[in-house]
Amino acid sequence: MADLIIENLTIAYGDVVAVDNISLSVPSGEFLTLLGPSGCGKSTTLFSIAGLNDATSGQIRVGNTVLFDGQSGTSVEPEHRNIGLVFQSYALWPHMTVRDNLAFPLKLRKVDKAEREKRIKEALSLVEMDAYLDRYPFELSGGQQQRVALARALVYRPGLLLLDEPLSNLDAKLRERARVWLRELQERLQVTTVYVTHDQAEALAVSDRIAVMSEGRIRQLGTPKEIYESPADAFVADFIGSSNFLRGRLTEHNGPWATVRLADGSTLRASMGKESLEGEVVIAIRPERMEVVSEPAENVLQVEVVSGSYLGSVYQYELTGPGGRCRIQTNHEVTDKQIHVRIPPEAATLFSGNSLEKAA
Repeated sequence: MADLIIENLTIAYGDVVAVDNISLSVPSGEFLTLLGPSGCGKSTTLFSIAGLNDATSGQIRVGNTVLFDGQSGTSVEPEHRNIGLVFQSYALWPHMTVRDNLAFPLKLRKVDKAEREKRIKEALSLVEMDAYLDRYPFELSGGQQQRVALARALVYRPGLLLLDEPLSNLDAKLRERARVWLRELQERLQVTTVYVTHDQAEALAVSDRIAVMSEGRIRQLGTPKEIYESPADAFVADFIGSSNFLRGRLTEHNGPWATVRLADGSTLRASMGKESLEGEVVIAIRPERMEVVSEPAENVLQVEVVSGSYLGSVYQYELTGPGGRCRIQTNHEVTDKQIHVRIPPEAATLFSGNSLEKAA
């Protein structure tokens, strides 16, 4: 296996820039997820790695092998890149059995019949589909089709595996099981994997690292824990999970800590985050990190409960207070209309006041 290196990759269609000068390195054996909303450029990036999209400039290479170089005009044909690709739709040949679907890429590579049979059985064994050799796709469930599509991508032993939202057609329960199984398989094979999804929970569950994308750019690259607990900007804080944003004015800061004055004159301490800030700011706080308390204290706000709902594992309440509307999740039912909530300073991060507009 070898590292995947992308340098200054740009993909433009006329005046529309779909991917804007991105660079990243995926070490051998890593599971990297490209995460972002529709139209952010994640699938366009994936398909350019596979050779199905023509990049405008930049370079893509695996180890020392250059797959695309805009300056020299190099572009290796998709079938010669030794890359496995699983599409969102699975793209199984409906008129072929499972065996024939897996044999097809091996025949293109002129693998002899005995070796073909060996590799087909190995690949189907990996995805636990050995017993379905002679079935047609329409005789398989969605989860079974997904496994066959993955086996077809693995059967010719690619150096790189690309997955374009492969679980999106499965129901919620099956998706949860499939992502655990997929991660276990990837770790066993140690194949370098680039995974595309817009599902935040999915990305957090399967990834070694996540690249959060928006408008063709990478907003943050890091481990799931780094992305969730230390978002680089308001867009990442809002897109990964959910965040409350309380508006106020920065009045002082001391090292990593700052004091923010809200509309009613109350103050909150919060982490300065990664930006250099002054003036109008927003405090980002996860709903599950806010705490219902019995009385006023430092970093405690009095708020009004607007509405509530029971989600099974937690209660969720919509609140309004001096910093604006917000949401809290708690294990305990709240019956009072007016309550006090504590915002732990270490769980609250500051961003610039106009960062929400930039993230929209």
